Amino acid sequence: MSKSSSLYFLALVLVAALSCSPKNEFQRSADYQPHTADLIFLGENIITMESDNAEAVAIIGDRIAAVGDKDGIMGMKGDRTRVVELGAHALLPGFIDAHGHFGAVATYSALLDLSSPPVGEMENMEDVVDAIRQWISVNDLPEGTLVYGVGYDDSLLSEKRHPNRDDLDLASTSHPIVIRHVSGHLASANSLALYNNNIDSLTQNPPGGVIRRRAGSQEPDGVMEETAMSLLPGRDTLIEEEMGWELRRKAVEIYASYGITTIQESNVSASYVRALKQQGLKEPFAADIVTYVMGNPLSETQLSAVDVDSEYVGGVRNGGVKFILDGSPQGRTAWMSKPYHQGPPGAKPSYSGYPSYLPDSYKRNAASMLRNGIPILVHANGDAAIELMVDGIDEAISDEAIVDHRSVIIHAQLIREDQLDRVKKLGIVPSYYAAHPYFWGDWHRQSFGDARASFISPLKATINREIPFTIHNDSPIVPPDIMRLVSISVNRLTRSGHILGPEQRASVQEALYSVTKGAAYQYFEENDKGSIAVGKRADFVVLEKNPMKVDPLVLADIAVIETFSRGKSIYKK
Repeated sequence: MSKSSSLYFLALVLVAALSCSPKNEFQRSADYQPHTADLIFLGENIITMESDNAEAVAIIGDRIAAVGDKDGIMGMKGDRTRVVELGAHALLPGFIDAHGHFGAVATYSALLDLSSPPVGEMENMEDVVDAIRQWISVNDLPEGTLVYGVGYDDSLLSEKRHPNRDDLDLASTSHPIVIRHVSGHLASANSLALYNNNIDSLTQNPPGGVIRRRAGSQEPDGVMEETAMSLLPGRDTLIEEEMGWELRRKAVEIYASYGITTIQESNVSASYVRALKQQGLKEPFAADIVTYVMGNPLSETQLSAVDVDSEYVGGVRNGGVKFILDGSPQGRTAWMSKPYHQGPPGAKPSYSGYPSYLPDSYKRNAASMLRNGIPILVHANGDAAIELMVDGIDEAISDEAIVDHRSVIIHAQLIREDQLDRVKKLGIVPSYYAAHPYFWGDWHRQSFGDARASFISPLKATINREIPFTIHNDSPIVPPDIMRLVSISVNRLTRSGHILGPEQRASVQEALYSVTKGAAYQYFEENDKGSIAVGKRADFVVLEKNPMKVDPLVLADIAVIETFSRGKSIYKK
């Protein structure tokens, strides 16, 4: 494929794939006739994500009414029209969050942050212990009160290990302490938290999880993997319901500050989706929120009751169901077909991670969802988990007239070349956790060796196969910073400055596509979002500079100046 054709292949793919499943039809609004605009943008850096850029854009209500030359569109200016002269600033379609956890972003903002640089300040175990002590002191927490921290990263602490019960006991023995790993797939607890929850040497590992033990003993060391985390109290016990809704309103502002106008909320219950919609009816959320019900714990009967919404209610719609098949590569719990180069402490040389969901249950339930027209997201990081994901889709659609299902592999970090070929054939959309090369690229080289690590988030291999794809931050694991995500996708620099798989770097245009048009396609919303075109939603981000015209190494530094959702400004720097 030539360079020029590579840049535009995805647009061609979408033009050819306009059919939507019966429960996911998004129709373009009625044709717009030129009349007085509410808002007009003028500038030389309007990036439409269509084949041609423009000098001006006119908005009427919540829709784009005209795109074209300045003189023509200024004819739509009236007495009350707001005219935005962009100057050196760039206008792009609003960014679309292809995968994340909106509610967790909200609640994390009220919890103890134990992140390492550049997100937080934790560099060693002493920092973690001191931060917990200070949290207890500053908040004047009575003895017995749960302390919950988030975001610690063993790969970035100088000790290169997880805080264990002994470490956390140094912070307090009179407060139960639970801290959650940056991946969200592990947690650590102090002795009191273990005792209060009856976790001891007799406690068995739950299916799909591991209770780590002291060396040479069955006594828990405090570190809990995957489903074993459910044995510990969760963060939601600390946040009252009303405060939780307030935090979610503020979280929309956080997303908007990064130029995001469509947000994902995954791994949630059906009752939570209903409550979120009720909140939207009271006061519509300023940006769109697409939810995905967590499928793993649900019975077949419960899953059959899940439906998908064709319209937003107060800014909220349910987009489908999510299944989780394995853990995380940074937590070294991703399920691999071949052993890790370096596994977790005490792991055997044959260690290859493990599944977190019964394969037969996944295949049966995934097939049921697709046959009922319910889109699915499937968390699969390791290549063994990805194989299961793909096998499930293959079996589900083999004897059914399911053409446009757009099932999504969430993360797809360690996907193989042969699996990409099957992904293309089956119409699966990979959504890559493309922040990994920077945040954990050096760690992955230790975990998987250079060859496998270099193929993590293989954007160019995906592009060369003309496979629609998206990229994401998986917030709150890392902040929902889209321009940093674009930068990592383009540069693939690790923290040490190593280029992780230089042949997998995307162009700036390809990276921007994945957070605009590509993400709209993933959501079955390509007729409504993802580009600046007549009839589409007036969702925009104004950037400080044109990302197509700067040194790729400074992409992450481009500031968001203003964000518009439904034709209204929802963030301004």
